[in-house]
Amino acid sequence: MEWLLVPFEVSFVQRALVAGVLVSVVCAVVGTWVVLRGMAFIGDAMSHGMLPGVAVASLTGVNLLIGAAVSAGVMALGVTALGRSRRLSEDTTIGLLFVGMLASGVIIVSHSRSFAVDLTGFLFGDVLAVGSADLVGLAITLVVVAAVALLGHRSFTALTFDVRKGHTLGLRPRLANAVLLALVTLTIVASFRVVGTLLVFGLLIAPAAAALFWSRRITTIMLVAALLGVVATVGGLLVSWHWDTAAGATIAAGAVGLFFLSAALSFARQHFRSPTLEIERSR
Repeated sequence: MEWLLVPFEVSFVQRALVAGVLVSVVCAVVGTWVVLRGMAFIGDAMSHGMLPGVAVASLTGVNLLIGAAVSAGVMALGVTALGRSRRLSEDTTIGLLFVGMLASGVIIVSHSRSFAVDLTGFLFGDVLAVGSADLVGLAITLVVVAAVALLGHRSFTALTFDVRKGHTLGLRPRLANAVLLALVTLTIVASFRVVGTLLVFGLLIAPAAAALFWSRRITTIMLVAALLGVVATVGGLLVSWHWDTAAGATIAAGAVGLFFLSAALSFARQHFRSPTLEIERSR
């Protein structure tokens, strides 16, 4: 048991664990709606579309969170505005904005001498360098996300499953869509500096997608997704400590691994249940 406990006796690993748990819960709440609505592509686009703002902020000495927020806001407004066009599909507009923002960011960052370091930090973050201020920021984000998700639950449900009924009940699906997009933006902006865009996107999508194999109730999906995110965080930190791997990338890989494990177990469960059901029906 020593190999399991020793890493978490170190203060910076403890802070990394708390940060991972907070990000896992936030991403479980928001990620459930992202997966149910099929917004994975827009989540990826938002996470990487922040690069221009982060690059400009880094080069000018401005707080990175401000640059990320501005860039993410531009991305969100672009998706909303272009999404109203009837000539282009939503995924086409998102793809164009994604490529344009990412390319712009790389061009800006390429002028910096620390190009490789900046880009690596943007993608993978540094979860082992989390400070107390970062934890406070993540805790505040969790409170805001939980409150908005609770208040907007009915509207988000209508937006996901029956937009027409949502209009009939006065739940304003368009506003709900804008708020949901804002939640995705807040989650990514608040978390990327700590854990990087790769880990944020991994925890946003993989645990929620894995939870779908075990439940069909929205609240249960969120709970299972949060649990899987925490498992990925703990496992990733352990592997990172003992095998000297990148902590953020290892956690993200663990989250994706849990998705494939859930898919395999679900397939096996259905496969072995089928003969039993056929035997019972034959009786």
